[in-house]
Amino acid sequence: MVIGADPLYHLCYNDSGNFTRYSPYDQSLNKLLGDLYYKTPSNGFGMGSVGQYQAQTFGLSMCRGDVSSKDCMDCVVNASAEIRKRCPNNKAATIWYDECQLKYSNTDFFGQIDNRVKLYMWNLNNVSDPTSFNLATKNLLSNLSVTAYTDPKLMYAAGDTELKGSQKIYGLVQCTRDLSPDECKICLESAISELPSCCDGKQGGRVISGSCNIRYEIYPFTSVS
Repeated sequence: MVIGADPLYHLCYNDSGNFTRYSPYDQSLNKLLGDLYYKTPSNGFGMGSVGQYQAQTFGLSMCRGDVSSKDCMDCVVNASAEIRKRCPNNKAATIWYDECQLKYSNTDFFGQIDNRVKLYMWNLNNVSDPTSFNLATKNLLSNLSVTAYTDPKLMYAAGDTELKGSQKIYGLVQCTRDLSPDECKICLESAISELPSCCDGKQGGRVISGSCNIRYEIYPFTSVS
């Protein structure tokens, strides 16, 4: 994790209301972000709630399944600082990096699939045989999804599959661990179903939401690929 690296995306939710500096909500949010900093690096995921009534805030942070504890900590620290800069008065916000994501809200969102925003990214280069490539990609990500949602302790899987010749496709799927296995399954299947509309025949692509994300490339992009 490069300190100061730009996030993939961030979103400040204007419909959740605002707060002022040094207010009870501000104090709750600061404590929550500190708690997530301590909770997340040990196993790659942290969640919690701080405060009461109008000052209560809920949040979670998640690191990519292959990221080391140190890089996870660095990413969460960076995400916490950056989201406060970019959404200084919003009671709800989400920020995504390559190696982690962080979100908080003044309403309890735990266990709910968050599709308020979806981020689509793709490689500009096309493959030579999109039909067989798309099918292989879908099969890889679908198989990885089964591995992920049947392991509630991780809800993460990465792997690869061989194409004709020596080429491979590398894939990754992950859900936030506040979801149940069934919710993770629904989230990942929904993301995979959107690949044809964003990434048809592309050499790489991602679909990222508030609750899960998928990615594939023709090159290794995780530490265990």
